[in-house]
Amino acid sequence: MKAKELRKKTLTELHALLKEKRERLYYLRVELSQGKNKNLKEYRQTKKDIARILSIINEKRHQKQK
Repeated sequence: MKAKELRKKTLTELHALLKEKRERLYYLRVELSQGKNKNLKEYRQTKKDIARILSIINEKRHQKQK
């Protein structure tokens, strides 16, 4: 997911997307530990998406405070 796409979303949408990505990360982590899934690329990409979403949320919060 690109940062440009995320900046167009509202805070509520971002929080919902963050929750969804964190749930997906949890299931990927469980699958990796059980040896069911060997797709590390999706795991890494999900972590990056979470970081990107958190960064955008913080940007929007700081913009509101100014």
